[in-house]
Amino acid sequence: MEDLKVTAAGYDFAPARAAMQRYIDNDLLSGISWTVLTGRDIVDVGCVGWADKEAQTPLRTDHIFRIFSNTKLITSCAALLLVEEGRFKLDDPIEKFIPQLGKRKVLRPGATSIDDTEPARSSITIRHLLSHSAGLSYGLFDPGTPIFKAYNERRILNPLSTLADMVDGLSDLPLVFHPGTSWEYSVAIDVVARLVEVISGQPFDAFIKARILDPLGMVDTGFFVPEQDHNRLVAYYAGADLMDPMKPGLTRTDNSPYPGAYLRPVPRFNGGGGLVSTMHDMVALIRSLLPGGPTLLKPETIAQAMTNQLVPGQWIRFAMMGEQPGKAFGLAGGLILNPTSPIDHPDAAGELYWGGVAGTQWWISPKTGVAGVMMAQRQMAFVHPFAFEFKRMAYEAVRRGR
Repeated sequence: MEDLKVTAAGYDFAPARAAMQRYIDNDLLSGISWTVLTGRDIVDVGCVGWADKEAQTPLRTDHIFRIFSNTKLITSCAALLLVEEGRFKLDDPIEKFIPQLGKRKVLRPGATSIDDTEPARSSITIRHLLSHSAGLSYGLFDPGTPIFKAYNERRILNPLSTLADMVDGLSDLPLVFHPGTSWEYSVAIDVVARLVEVISGQPFDAFIKARILDPLGMVDTGFFVPEQDHNRLVAYYAGADLMDPMKPGLTRTDNSPYPGAYLRPVPRFNGGGGLVSTMHDMVALIRSLLPGGPTLLKPETIAQAMTNQLVPGQWIRFAMMGEQPGKAFGLAGGLILNPTSPIDHPDAAGELYWGGVAGTQWWISPKTGVAGVMMAQRQMAFVHPFAFEFKRMAYEAVRRGR
């Protein structure tokens, strides 16, 4: 288990701690924990609030969180390990390994029917999948569209189906754009998890356990919480108003996204969002991607993962938020090419980052040597104000301490 002792003194995180405590006091978060590093040294570790607000269980660093899309970092690393071994190339077409995903069709602009398509101008490549530029969708963020209806009718995200079943369900669904021409958050990383299974000949959970989790000592990371550890799984909450994240009020919602989630094994090894983990484990993963010691991936692979994969002028976008100018995407997460004031600290330029829908987040800044992990338990908190505020204050605390 990763040691979370502060190893570099002289950094004042009291303002950041006080700011996070206000989110607890104002009934906006149940709890939040964090670890901030400079190089491989930990400069601050903190926990405020509750793992279980109703039971008044104080949050600890060994509590288990639903990390949702933080899972994508592990899946991307799994694929990049196989790239390093020469098992496939980033620009290989996916049908070379998963034939069902070849010969794609693409929805025409403005299509109102799932059948209004044209042939794809090129194949989906593994690079497209890792950078969410494949033209796949999620069936979550665009209600009312033909692709949303199709993904949900096919139950593409069904946890009771396997990754192989998911690929079969996608086989004759159209793409939402021609591969490599745009960006959409999607099931692409779940397809990558299936690719890892096909290439390695192992179930995805077995591969990441053998190649990532066990070597890094990530003993509490997996697709479900063992029964003896159920008491360490944090409660899960929804805010009072999805459209007003600063409206006080939290409602317990442990049975989301489905009853009994993460308490027992399910067939779907969801590489895009299915893992649970702890602060200890996530710090071990992030530290393994930092220079100054043994790394999970080769330095040149890490550098490539932190390089923008999108065409010039293309930015990430979400249906409810629109385009985010200055934010691009690498092979393992988002990239802040141009910090956006007042959301991002100026030192965040070049940062690789991502997070989960419950507010668990990580970031690595190669230019400043600052990295961090945040763990929270509120629905739709990936873009909640607390996360932006903490990161800005963390960068500032490091800047003051140097």
